[in-house]
Amino acid sequence: MKPNSQHSSLAHKALHHDPSTIGGMGIREWFEERWRDESIDGQLYDAFYCSRATPQMMDACWLDGWRHFGTYFFRTQVDMFHGMPVTVMPLRIRLADFTLSHSQRRVLRKNSDVHVHFQPIQLTNEHRTLFEQHKQRFTENQPESLQDFLSPEPAITPCLAYECRVLDASRTSLLAVSFLDIGDESLSSVYAMFDPRHARRSLGIYTLLCEIAYAQHLGKKYLYLGYAYDVPSFYDYKKHFAAVEYYNWRGEWLPLSRYLL
Repeated sequence: MKPNSQHSSLAHKALHHDPSTIGGMGIREWFEERWRDESIDGQLYDAFYCSRATPQMMDACWLDGWRHFGTYFFRTQVDMFHGMPVTVMPLRIRLADFTLSHSQRRVLRKNSDVHVHFQPIQLTNEHRTLFEQHKQRFTENQPESLQDFLSPEPAITPCLAYECRVLDASRTSLLAVSFLDIGDESLSSVYAMFDPRHARRSLGIYTLLCEIAYAQHLGKKYLYLGYAYDVPSFYDYKKHFAAVEYYNWRGEWLPLSRYLL
């Protein structure tokens, strides 16, 4: 798996610099200068394509801050949020140390009547209908289709992947679905969607709790949660789980609680 040649080698080097400075210049200023002036070479972005990856290869990618949508793998230390550069924080949960909070226990109680099932991803019209309902929640950066996140063969390409299906008590209505990749010692959340008519159930949190329980059942060490930012954003719900670690872009995973102090 080689990085796409169109991406500057400077990008790879920059990803492993101290996240606060590059050559004396603040990293956000460094990024913003290049964002505004396309004639300046260098970007804090890496990407490559991969159609087949072993569980061990997926573990290695997640360990070094990579994510993927379909066969497109990517990582970036800085992103733009509301027109400003922000630091990207890959997150994961140490499953052996995870404990439920009071609010998460309430979410489980609110959904005690549903049926949950894990299986290899099998996209149907029911999934697409749920996606169309779910995406109406977004006022900006609205995704167009599930193919924005999944490959044409999502159960096996680029890796083994499962879906977490949440059905109502009668098992006739699909309330929520989340997708997760299967690694050797880890799982990784890819995308989740739910019926907005059941928002009171906190189904986004609930599917993550189901994924955590499933990962623990399989004996995995980590559940990777994707990215959050170092400023308040719509990703902040990921920060509110016990035993969360963040990647510091220098090869280290550290307790998020230490970062937030």
